[in-house]
Amino acid sequence: MKIWHQSLTSIEDIPEYRDAVIQHILKIAHPDVDVVLHGMTNDTYPENYPGHYITYNYLQSLHKEQFIRNALIAEKAGYDAVFIGTIPDVGLIEARALVDIPVIGYGQASMHMASMLGSKIGIVNFLAPLADQLRLNAQQYGLAQKLGPIVQADIGFYDIMEGYKNPQPIIDKFIAAAEIAIAQGADVIIPGEGPMNIFLATHHIHHVGNVPIIDSFGTGIKMCESLVDLQKISGMTVTRVGYYNEKPPTEIVEKLRDYYNLKQAAADMDFGLSVRATASV
Repeated sequence: MKIWHQSLTSIEDIPEYRDAVIQHILKIAHPDVDVVLHGMTNDTYPENYPGHYITYNYLQSLHKEQFIRNALIAEKAGYDAVFIGTIPDVGLIEARALVDIPVIGYGQASMHMASMLGSKIGIVNFLAPLADQLRLNAQQYGLAQKLGPIVQADIGFYDIMEGYKNPQPIIDKFIAAAEIAIAQGADVIIPGEGPMNIFLATHHIHHVGNVPIIDSFGTGIKMCESLVDLQKISGMTVTRVGYYNEKPPTEIVEKLRDYYNLKQAAADMDFGLSVRATASV
C-alpha cells in the first residue's frame, strides 16, 4: 500500500519536524505501507513554516490548489490513498470529489476519532485565527455540537522545533492550555497542528490526567489504511451523490484546469521522501 502524505509546510526544509514525522510513521504504519512525504513546492512561503500565511481565507484558498493537484498526481502515479496532513483539511472536499482513491483529512479524521473517545472535543493549537475555520469544518462534518473549547497554547512553531532539544517547557505549556480546555468541559483533546501532534507523540504525551490526547497524524494514516482495505475487500467508496461529492467529467476538469493555467496531473511529477518500516529511510 502506498500513501501520499501532503503537508502544508515545506517539510523537507524542516529537519526536526521531518525526522520526527519519519520516526512516528515507522512506529504506526503497517510494515507493508509506504508513506511518501510531500511538502509545498519551493518558494510557496517566504519562510519554512507557513504560520500566518495560512490564517487568511484567501491565501489558504490559493494554497488549496497544490493539494488538489497533488491528489490528481497521486492517483495517476498509482498511490492507494492521500493523507492531507494539516488540521484545516485544505482541499479535502475538492480532492475527494476528483479522485477515486481515499482522501483523508487530519482534521476530519481526528474529530471523528475524538467523538468516539469522548463527549466534548477540545482543541489546543497555536494559530488562533484558524478557530473560525475549524468550527466551520466541524459543522460540515456533523460534529458542531461535539466541538467545545478551542484554546491557544502560549507557544509557536519554532518554539516546538527548539523543544526537541529541551521538551519540558513545551510540554508544560501544552498541558496548561489543555487544562483550560478541560476546565471548560473538554474530555478529549486534539492537538491543533501537525507539528504539535508529532511533538507530543514523540514525547509520549497521550493523556492530561484522564483526558486522552488524539494522535491525529496516526489516526489519519490508520484511516487511510482502513479505507484502502475496505475499498478492496468490500467495495466501499465515497458517495458520488450531491454537489460536494459528485465527480465531474474528466475531460471538463482537464479543459478548465488548462484554461485557468493550472498544471495537469502527471505521474512523472511525483516526488517525495518514502518512509517504510521494512526499508531504510
